[in-house]
Amino acid sequence: MSQKQDNLIVVLDIGSAHTRVLAADLNDGALRYRGHGVVESAGMRKGLIAELGPAAKAVKAASEQAERVARANIDECVVGVGGPHTRGLNTNGGFELGNRMREITREDVRTAVERARAVERPPDREILHLLPRQFILDEQPGIFDPVGMVGARLEVDLHIATCSGSALQSTVTCANRAGLEVSEAVLESIASAEATLSADERELGVCLLDIGAHSSDLVVFFEGAVAHTGSVPIGGAHFTNDLAVGLQIPVAQAEELKRQYGNAVVTAVPEEAEIEIAGPQPRTLPLRMIAEILEPRARELLYFVKESLRKGGVIEALGAGCVLTGGGAMLPGMLDVTESQLRVPARTGLPVRLSQMPGELVHPSFSTAIGMLLYAHRTRITRAAENNSLRAKLRAIFAASF
Repeated sequence: MSQKQDNLIVVLDIGSAHTRVLAADLNDGALRYRGHGVVESAGMRKGLIAELGPAAKAVKAASEQAERVARANIDECVVGVGGPHTRGLNTNGGFELGNRMREITREDVRTAVERARAVERPPDREILHLLPRQFILDEQPGIFDPVGMVGARLEVDLHIATCSGSALQSTVTCANRAGLEVSEAVLESIASAEATLSADERELGVCLLDIGAHSSDLVVFFEGAVAHTGSVPIGGAHFTNDLAVGLQIPVAQAEELKRQYGNAVVTAVPEEAEIEIAGPQPRTLPLRMIAEILEPRARELLYFVKESLRKGGVIEALGAGCVLTGGGAMLPGMLDVTESQLRVPARTGLPVRLSQMPGELVHPSFSTAIGMLLYAHRTRITRAAENNSLRAKLRAIFAASF
């Protein structure tokens, strides 16, 4: 196995059902797949880490799988954060630049963002992202990068994504116990959007709904910026549990039935179709009965999504519709339920394919992990550009002093 590589990017996605580790490196400025590992999650309850020991063992197993495929040591990663403990809020802040108009600097932008982020929040909340929606220069809105412009007052409309501090620390501790150092944390819905949404959709207005096992995370983009983030405590496991209870069968069998015969729309299933349920006493039941159990849960999920959009003030901002991703998005009929509940077009979001990546990873369940790679790559490039700019300024100052 080779030594640690500086250009290797590794992400860790600890889901309720599966734990994924995905590695890629930079090849001529582009991401190239190196390896991945997937194992069943352990120690999880309702989307949160409940037992560190089993959860860390799952992370270690997934990491070792990825190391074998990548032929590289993995000791650092970017982690994803999602679930009902995540929150988002919009705020505004700014300051006067002085008595006279002057050129806006990068430091002025940072100051405006700091003013906007200075809002009261519970002590246990950790800020994940500070996402400018727009800058306002002398009451002129719609500016995305004011650096170099001239004005007297700078303001910013800011979206702040936060999470539970204890939940984040549990994720970091879990990774540490598995031998991984955490370099960054990313909101999972933003990561999924990175892998599935087009620039046009972000501009026109779109909701990305990532349906996980125990929760569904959402993010809304409008005019190219994040306008709303939220989470709904319903996921694919709730559909499975409904089947298990309704048909009085084990959860594992209910999951298999959901995958093979499930549909979120009753009328899409032929009335005369039947299925035999295996067990100690095999029985036959109408195939529609499965859809009759699943459809109410699907409608409940989209009802809560709609309420989140309404509270966020973005229900009318979905010009490009809704994009469904995550493992739960594969249930037939989910697009139809989404369109009927939200009254907008819907499509399934598949992640972009990285160079040399196996085809089976182009699946909604990998949207978060692949999006985290893309996000980490983009932030690396941004930081490198800022560092190069700073070094150039320091060299100029040093040269001018002689």
